[in-house]
Amino acid sequence: MRVEKENDLPEGVRQGDDRLIKLTNSASSKVSALVERDQTGPFLRVGISGGGCNGLSYKMKFVSAPRKGDILVKFGNAQVIVDSKSALYLKGTQLDYSNALISGGFKFSNPNATSSCSCGESFSV
Repeated sequence: MRVEKENDLPEGVRQGDDRLIKLTNSASSKVSALVERDQTGPFLRVGISGGGCNGLSYKMKFVSAPRKGDILVKFGNAQVIVDSKSALYLKGTQLDYSNALISGGFKFSNPNATSSCSCGESFSV
């Protein structure tokens, strides 16, 4: 399932934009490549869950379809979905990707985080 236009959104799914979450060009390219390679689903679900050394942690996984209440943000061929609760914590976040051997991978830059751990995978607000 690929959503081409806002009219194509499944019932209960809202269209979002880069004010919620923004993917850099490198992150968008990597998400598109992973979707193509893994064939696990065309949507990257980004969310927040309790846990981690600072109280909240980022979660990402590929899924086949959005759920009712989700917000869809498109970046070229990359489609990101965020649930409405996680959206409160992610608003304004930028997701980047680096293929560096040390400290490479996806990196979140969240303006709502008051502190984060050294690995960058958990934060508090």
